[in-house]
Amino acid sequence: MGNERKKRPSPSFLSQHCAGLQNSANSGSPAGINSEVSEKSQSLINSFYSEFGISLDGYSRLQQAVYWADPDRSITNVSMSTSPAHTTFIIENLKESYQTSEKFFVTVHAKDFDNKSKSYGGDFFQAKLFWSKSKNIPLSQASVFGEVVDLLNGSYSVRFLLPWVGEAQVAVRLIHSSEAVQVLKRHRDTDSDRVYFNGFYEGPGPNKTRLSEAVMCNVKWDKNGLEHMGTGDCCCEYKDPRTEEIWRCQRPKSLPCSARVYHSMGGYRNRSMTDKHVLFDRKQTNKEKCHPGLHTPVPAGFYLNDVWTSFVCSTRHFTTQTTTECLKDKHIYMMGDSTIRQWFEFFVKAVPTLKQMNLHVQYQSGPLLAVDVKNNIDLHWRAHGIPLRSRKSAVANLHYISNEIDDLAGGPHTVIMFNLGPHFTTYPLDFYTHRVLRIRKAVLALLQRAPDTTVIIKTVNTGYKLDRILRWAFQDVGVYILDVWQMTACHYSKENIHLCPVIIKNEIDILLSFICPVYI
Repeated sequence: MGNERKKRPSPSFLSQHCAGLQNSANSGSPAGINSEVSEKSQSLINSFYSEFGISLDGYSRLQQAVYWADPDRSITNVSMSTSPAHTTFIIENLKESYQTSEKFFVTVHAKDFDNKSKSYGGDFFQAKLFWSKSKNIPLSQASVFGEVVDLLNGSYSVRFLLPWVGEAQVAVRLIHSSEAVQVLKRHRDTDSDRVYFNGFYEGPGPNKTRLSEAVMCNVKWDKNGLEHMGTGDCCCEYKDPRTEEIWRCQRPKSLPCSARVYHSMGGYRNRSMTDKHVLFDRKQTNKEKCHPGLHTPVPAGFYLNDVWTSFVCSTRHFTTQTTTECLKDKHIYMMGDSTIRQWFEFFVKAVPTLKQMNLHVQYQSGPLLAVDVKNNIDLHWRAHGIPLRSRKSAVANLHYISNEIDDLAGGPHTVIMFNLGPHFTTYPLDFYTHRVLRIRKAVLALLQRAPDTTVIIKTVNTGYKLDRILRWAFQDVGVYILDVWQMTACHYSKENIHLCPVIIKNEIDILLSFICPVYI
């Protein structure tokens, strides 16, 4: 993953539900809970999180997992931010040669644009070790992720594992300076309508005419900038009876709230100031059989000749025939965004007998369906529901993941996989956490009624804190977690939210190894 922390104070970011939680970076209270918090405040927190089965200790661990150090001073000039050109790193105790499976460390020293050493942490670095020049293997076809630890004093320690025989080079990249991270955090917490959506209303008009209106819509969530839509009787509100989430649209001028038929992506608002723009310029053995609940180490594996070797469990590489055999007699439900839709598209291309049906729906939101009658396979994909940046789509087709899971019986022939990430990067973390915990509750109920159901979670490949929240929520649930963060971060391909075919194929191999484990 991204930066770990040497020390993790317990910030109170779930502002709506965390009255009384400790904000101090030097808290001495157990699990970061203020010892002076009133019993009433603790009762309120317990009441909210008891619905999801989350204890106060678990809640505190979540706070620690997403903690990110703030600058310890006011940033009055862009030159005070971290400069990738001036920042340096050194390899500690460099030797002429190393043994495979040995570890070595790199120290990064952050400096600002005036070439002054920084004294506080919070920069977002990513590091990888990759194959150097070789006669037989092209540059960068072997790579492994490096674990970055923030020492909170302007320096960062990076740990690498050496998994292959040959030469290697170190690469460290500054993704965002600590100052840029704070800009992103502030916008996420207070300015969520930077991304907005359209609601389309249709209904009968005078003289047998047909009326249609398009209005602006968004999530209703306290204290995140969405009050720009209006107050009072400005809006139509749509509360899902099961998730209790509220979607809000500006009230149409000529049609009732009940006339809402379609949804689409609206657009983006850019409220960043000029200075803020500047901040953004720029050998493993004895592996066990794959089973739910496995820990994801750092590194989780490595690439060699564009093939990922997993350190998590014993995976294998699937051909067209073995892919079909693995999916035979399976009902497969995929829910999420376009990055998990890439899995759907892969299977449709990889399995010749799997034929996609034309359901005459908006492709970006689904639902999509492919069927293999010969091998009794049905493959489903649908979007995760609103907020969803999509083309104009029927509202009736936009379902919350938790509701979909609630409506599935489950069983040994059912495979459920989902992800949740990029469409939530502009919203406060408490909103995302609330959505994730709803899904967690639905998964727990599913595994209670059908414990032999296979549930697989695809981690995000963008949005570090979202990744941490998703892992935290499902760490003890008994599901498979497919780590795509590390697989994406250490590959040599150009950055793209939609991953290249090489990475997708390696993801599919792990996915199928979860569904059809190697018996060893």
